This record gives sequence, C-alpha cells and structure tokens, in this order.
Amino acid sequence: MVKIKTTHVGSLPRSNELSNLLASKDNEELIDINSFDEVVKKNVSSVVKKQINTGIDVVSDGEMSKISYATYIKDRVEGFSGESERRAPKDLDDFPSFKKKLILSGGTPTYKRPCCTSELKIKDEASISKDILNFKNALEENTHSDGFINSPSPGVICNFLPNKFYKNDDEYLEKLSDIMKFEYEKITESGLSIQIDCPDLALSRHMIYKDISEKDFLKRANKHVEVLNNSLSNIDPTKVRMHICWGNYEGPHTHDIGLDKIIEIAFKANVNKYLIESANPRHAHEWEVFESIKLPKDKIIIPGVIESTSNFIEHPDVIKHRILAFSRVVEPNQLMAGTDCGFSTFAGYGNVDEEIVYKKLEALVAGAKLASKLI
Repeated sequence: MVKIKTTHVGSLPRSNELSNLLASKDNEELIDINSFDEVVKKNVSSVVKKQINTGIDVVSDGEMSKISYATYIKDRVEGFSGESERRAPKDLDDFPSFKKKLILSGGTPTYKRPCCTSELKIKDEASISKDILNFKNALEENTHSDGFINSPSPGVICNFLPNKFYKNDDEYLEKLSDIMKFEYEKITESGLSIQIDCPDLALSRHMIYKDISEKDFLKRANKHVEVLNNSLSNIDPTKVRMHICWGNYEGPHTHDIGLDKIIEIAFKANVNKYLIESANPRHAHEWEVFESIKLPKDKIIIPGVIESTSNFIEHPDVIKHRILAFSRVVEPNQLMAGTDCGFSTFAGYGNVDEEIVYKKLEALVAGAKLASKLI
C-alpha cells in the first residue's frame, strides 16, 4: 500500500470582516494596519486548523492577506499605477448571453489591476515576513509542519499587470523575475514550500494571447518558464510546486489549450510538484496525457480530483477512481491528490459555500484513503 498524500491549490474563503478590509485596502482607503494585521492573523489560524481537521496533509495559509493571487504584488513592489484593460476569455466571447449573465450576477470580481508605469523596486519587505510568521505560528499551534505559501509567477504578473514602461515584455519579464526572487527565497528559507501560480501557461492562451497563433503562444510559454527558472535559481526544486490553471470560473472552457501541448514546457521548470485540473468536465480525461508523455522521475503530479467551482460534494468513490486512473499511468510514489483550483481566488468571491469547501476537502481525504488501499 502506498499512501496518497492530499493537498489543495491554496486559496480558501476569508471571513466577511477580512474581505471587507482587503477591499478597502485595495481601494486605498485609510485602515488601521494593526487591526488589519490582527484580523489576518486570526483568519490564518482559523483556516489552518480547519484544514488539519479535514485530514489534509499539506496545508496553506489560505492566502488570507491577499486581495487576489497575483495583484497583491502592486502593494509590495513600486512601479504600478493606473488601471489596465480587462480582456474576457475567448470562450465567453463565444457565448455573449452567458457572459452578460455572469457580469450582471456579480460573478466578475472587481479589484485594482494596474499597469507597470515606472521602474520596479521592492517597497514592502515586511508583508511576506508577516505571512510566513502567521502561517508558521498557526502550524505550530496545530503541531503540523507540512505547508506551502502561494506566490504568482513572473509571467502571470506580466500578463495581468501589463507593461507600459519597459521597452518590451521580455525586458519586463526579466525585471519581474529578479524582483520575485526576494519573495520566493524568503518563503523557502523559512522552511516552507512555495507554490508558483502559473495561469500564464494555460489561461493566458485563451485570454491574454487569444489573438495569436498556438505556435507563438508556446514560444511565450517557454520564455515564461525560462524567466521563472531565473527566479528559482537559488532554491531546491523539492521545495517548489507549480499550479497550472485554465481559469477558475464556471464557463464553457471550449478554448482551453490541451495539457499535452504545455506540460513538457512546464517540465522544464525547476519545480518538483505540478498541480493540474483533472476533475472538471473539460479536463477530466487528461490523465491519458501521461500514457504518451512520461512523467520525469524527479517530478510529482498532483491532479485535481475535486472541482473548485461546483457545490457538489464529490463521493469518495468518485475521487478514488480519479486517483486510480492516474496511478495506472504514473508511479504511485510520484502521485498526490489535490483540487482543480483555489476556493477563493479573489477575496469575497468564490462559487463554493465555505462550509461545503471543507466538506469537499474531507471527501478528498476519504477518497485518497480508499485509493491508497488499492495501490
């Protein structure tokens, strides 16, 4: 028997109090920073305990201190201002009535997404230290040690906080790569693992790069991995996870690029663990990719076996079968079980009810135990 360990992608529902504070902070409203810090600390402690109570093996801080998985960087790095153009995913362009319904329902998050308009410089070194301290204290409170903190890739920052200053995107990417080294190294030097969130390798194909050829997109993806490796050059790959994301929204997803087109590019990264979408109806078949593309011996795959946009609580037997499908194409010691994406990519937004989130995680643990008995 091989124990299939469990984890998830990272973000978890924040309290209403914290979501409101994060929105005020994002809007540059005056808030009491000491009170804010206390609320963040309280929320981290709470979500770590809840995760451990579900039985999840590798837990996160839930991204409690962040308005979103990527744009929080504008508060830690100098050089961003204004507002960038929003581009809808190509699949939503194909279904305008659904797109309109999504907007009218409030399903589209509102948050600041500026451009790079001047030289990038780190302006806030304290926030990541606070994140690490809050998380490590919460882990210690629960006598748990296996945890990770999320951080965005240079590529996703480049895509969603676009360049208006550097001579081209390659120069901007390289600068972001140098800037992000600080946060990446700070996390891993603390003994924690880091998860690099990389929607730029998947979502960006049908959103930011929807008007270019697939060949040109794959060239961009290679460049993004190249600059990421520069950021990770001083870090042990076994401390690094990568999340490949096609967009954490319920929609048609008819323009999602296939995993088979991008996974070998992702394998070039100095990364040990890869979290991919495998539960939702658009990507549930992609365990088959590993029949023809072999997982490198130094890599671990973490397929999503529960959905992050549905309030269905998956039956443990369904989760078991999803894990077993992967166990037939990769070595069991190179396999973990996870979620398709986060449950609160943006503070205050998320399709899944908070109580249901933790029941889904309990089901994930139960399904992994069932699969482990058969592997």
